[in-house]
Amino acid sequence: MAKESGRLTTLSVKNACTGKHFDGGGLYLEVMPSGSRIWRLKYRIAGRETRATFGAYPEVSLTEARDRRSKARAQLRDGIDPNAAKAERAVAAQRDAGAAFTKVAAYWLASRKLGWADETHRKAEYVLKTYLAPKLKRHSIATLTTPQAKLALAGIPPSLALKARGYLNNIVEFAILEGLREDGRLLSLRGAVPKVEKGHIPAAVDVADVRAVATAINDYPILVTRAALTLAMLTAQRPGNVVSMEWAEVDLDAAEWSIPANKMKTRHAHVVPLSRQAIDELDGMLAHTKGKQYVFPALYRQNTPHLHRDALSNALRKMGFQGKHATHGFRGMFRTVARERLNIPADVLEAQLAHAKRNEIQKAYDRTQFLAERHSAMQRWANYLSTIRSDSGNVLPMRQKSG
Repeated sequence: MAKESGRLTTLSVKNACTGKHFDGGGLYLEVMPSGSRIWRLKYRIAGRETRATFGAYPEVSLTEARDRRSKARAQLRDGIDPNAAKAERAVAAQRDAGAAFTKVAAYWLASRKLGWADETHRKAEYVLKTYLAPKLKRHSIATLTTPQAKLALAGIPPSLALKARGYLNNIVEFAILEGLREDGRLLSLRGAVPKVEKGHIPAAVDVADVRAVATAINDYPILVTRAALTLAMLTAQRPGNVVSMEWAEVDLDAAEWSIPANKMKTRHAHVVPLSRQAIDELDGMLAHTKGKQYVFPALYRQNTPHLHRDALSNALRKMGFQGKHATHGFRGMFRTVARERLNIPADVLEAQLAHAKRNEIQKAYDRTQFLAERHSAMQRWANYLSTIRSDSGNVLPMRQKSG
């Protein structure tokens, strides 16, 4: 190894002319014709002479250059090529930059776009942006630990915490598949989220409660919200599907609404029969959104191109139904009341709700849609709602239970 001589000084480095100026131990300053000054180290590895670059003067001072030389010489004593180690650090830094939690989470979410219904994707995006990203934005997916993930889950509403935990596990698995995290290094989040007893979604199912909901919606002052709530009640479709209804999906002459597969939770296209009352609501919206893409336009500062589903929830709360009837509760209302009061067959009700088949055989072979039966059932349902909306209306009796 070359002897340390300390031949350079700060002044000599500053005034050095074009050429190579050695400091000992293989370190030298190369002054280029352009005037730039580059620190280099000449060394041999495996019998081959090569050079490492330590940066430019004055960004790298003489003292720092000597420190880097000492570290490089220590690596050489251990049989490590300083240039190879530098390249590995650069790759690791690039990998770490690409492994930032927010970046990987965004990649994961984008990869699920084609495999999920729009509403499912919206919910995952909401949980990530609102709860997980703010807490984990300074973390790398490569080094994210279970305690850090558990801390991020703290404070998330119980209804979303379980989903957030699932998203975190999925993001980590995605990172492993993409080579951004060590193979097999999963999170251990079992028990990280307090167990919450699942309850039924609030839904009006008693006649008096159904009458109260139907009457309040009929009297709600905001036209767009009132019409959307009415369609949700008349069709028993998911709130996200209702607010994102497009005119291209509606055939008023055939009295049908065709929801494309990408909007459905089951990933199967769904035809929804429309009663005369539903057609009337849509006719009323034509004056406001005819020629537009969406049936129900956005209100105020909503960040969606159509009415936001939260507008429906807010309206129900304003009407006094918080904890008593939710927007998703229209489905439970229909499933219970239409069966008990109108004696509509369960298979027809399930087909209208577009519930997934219960087992693999049904999923594979049962394509029954009961479309004709559902046209009749939805008209009966709409008539029933119209009847009970009036206090003086005749309430249809409970069906008689057999046996």
